[in-house]
Amino acid sequence: MTAQLPPDFTQITRPRELSAELRGQLVDCWVRVINTGGAVIPRGLPMPPVSTGQADPALGRLVGALDPRRARLLVATVGGTLAGWLVLRRDPHPLVAHCGAVNHVMTHPDFRGRGIGTALMGRVRELARQEMGLEQLQIAVRAGLGLEEFYGRLGWHEIGRWPGGLRVAPGDDRDEILMHLAL
Repeated sequence: MTAQLPPDFTQITRPRELSAELRGQLVDCWVRVINTGGAVIPRGLPMPPVSTGQADPALGRLVGALDPRRARLLVATVGGTLAGWLVLRRDPHPLVAHCGAVNHVMTHPDFRGRGIGTALMGRVRELARQEMGLEQLQIAVRAGLGLEEFYGRLGWHEIGRWPGGLRVAPGDDRDEILMHLAL
């Protein structure tokens, strides 16, 4: 059995830092994750299947909002190949500026089961606390995929649910689960 390489991490904090090559890889990953049942479907994208042409503008909006103080893209690579990514955001309003939100957590389907998601969540925890000065993180996940168990193993706690808040398909409503992590 060959040893698995740990991921390398890169932060993108400004739109100009994202290369065209990495942008293409991020879009491809997002499309593949959505089309294989992933729960990272943002506003503005249709339900699966989605195309690269549909996902690229959504990524553009996400990248356009990057700012070192408010929003960062964390990318995991293995052997130079994109393995996963997520977004860490902070609301600038003084009432909630000590809190961050983790969004768009995804592992490329070719890297599932290799600990990439766990590694991303460990690194974002460090980044949030040490580099952004955040004191707590929030995430919202879709019920029915085992995500609450995954995040629970990493120290996150369920703090509430929006019953039936997500309509995956006609007749398939899922709870949106709100989770919290103290840093």
